[in-house]
Amino acid sequence: MSDSLQHREQGLSFEITARSGTARVGKLHTAHGVFETPVFMPVGTNANVKLMRVDQLKEIGVQILLGNSYHLAVKPGLDVIKLHRGLHGFMGWNGGILTDSGGFQVFSLKELRQIDDDGVMIKSPVDGSKLFLTPEFSIDIQKTLNSDIVMVLDHCPSPNDSYEEAVRSLKRTQYWAERSLKHGVNSWQLLFAIAQGGVYEDLRRLSAQKLSELPFSGFAIGGLSLGEEFEKTLRLASVTLESLPEEKPRYFMGGGSPELIAHLVEMGVDMFDSVFPTRLARHGAALTFRGRLNIRSARYKNDLKPIEEECDCTVCRNHSRSYIHHLFDRGEVLGGILLTHHNLRFMMRFMQRLRDSIANGTFSEYKKEVIDSYVKGEGDGLCSDIAGDALSR
Repeated sequence: MSDSLQHREQGLSFEITARSGTARVGKLHTAHGVFETPVFMPVGTNANVKLMRVDQLKEIGVQILLGNSYHLAVKPGLDVIKLHRGLHGFMGWNGGILTDSGGFQVFSLKELRQIDDDGVMIKSPVDGSKLFLTPEFSIDIQKTLNSDIVMVLDHCPSPNDSYEEAVRSLKRTQYWAERSLKHGVNSWQLLFAIAQGGVYEDLRRLSAQKLSELPFSGFAIGGLSLGEEFEKTLRLASVTLESLPEEKPRYFMGGGSPELIAHLVEMGVDMFDSVFPTRLARHGAALTFRGRLNIRSARYKNDLKPIEEECDCTVCRNHSRSYIHHLFDRGEVLGGILLTHHNLRFMMRFMQRLRDSIANGTFSEYKKEVIDSYVKGEGDGLCSDIAGDALSR
C-alpha cells in the first residue's frame, strides 16, 4: 500500500506521508488548517486552556485543541456562542478545534445522569440545570460551536463494568453513531466515531469492526486510560486498532503521558488529548526530556538552572528553577502559569521529535529513549500515574 494513502471526506482529507513500521506521520486537512500528526491537543473544556492565552498557545506551536460541547452548552449557552459565530470567534482562536460530544460526562458524571437508548439526562454539577443529550442534539451543539472535528455521542463504560454492562454500552454506542451519521454535520466538519467495549478484547474488536463499516471521517478509541492497568490499556488499544481502517485518522481519547503516547504512536495512533501536562503544572510538576521534576522540592530552592536547559520556551529562557520553586512555596498563581506554558511547549517539542524520528527512521531508538526517561529517568517525580490520564478531562 502506498505511503501517500489519502482519504477525502466532504472536501477534506487525511494523508500518510511517512512510516516507521506501523507508526506514521500524516497531515489532517480541516477548515482551519492542515495539522501534522501525530498531534497532541491541549484540553480547553470551557473555551480556554487553563492558565494560557490563545496567543501563547500559538506561540508554543499548538495546532489544534479540544473543547467540550456539553459544558459549553450549559455555560455560557449556545445563544452566546451564536453571537460569536462559533467557538473560534468566542475564544479568539483561529487554529483547529475538536469538540467532545458529552460522552465522557456519561462516565464522569455517573451519579448525575440517567441514560437509556434515546439519550442521557445530565444534571449540571455547576448550576444544577438539566440537559437531555441525544445523539442528534449533541451534533447540533457542535454544529453551533462550528468545530473542525465533531465527535459522536457515545456511552463510555467504567473499567469495572461487567461484560453484560459493556455489551449494553457497546450496542448503545453503535446505535448512537448511526443516528449521528444520519443526522449529519456541516459540510466543512469532520465526524469521528468512538469505539468502546470496556475492558473486553472481543467487544473492543467488535465495536471497531462495526463502526468501520460506516463512512466516518475518523475513529477514536474511547473508554481507556480510566484507571485500568497500563499494560491492559496498551493491549486493548492494540486490539481496537487492528480493526480500524488504516487510511483514516485514529484518535486515542484522554492519553497524554509521554510513555503512553510513545507506545500508542508505535501502534499507529495519530491524535491525543489530555489534561495531563496542564494538571501536572498546576501541582508543581515539570515535564522534561530527562523525566519529571517536582519543582516544589527543597532541592530546587537555590537552583539557578532553567527547568530544562535545552528548552526554547520563554519560561526556560527567563526564569530559574529557584524562582518557580519560590512561587509555588508562596502559593503564587504565576508558578502554575509558568509551568503550564513550559509543559505544553514540552508536549509540542515531544510530538515534533516523534514525527521527525518516524520520518528519518529512528523511531525505535527514540521510543526507547522516552521510556527510559519516564521509567528510570533523571527526574524526581516520574510518571507513575500514567493510567488514569483521562480522569480529569
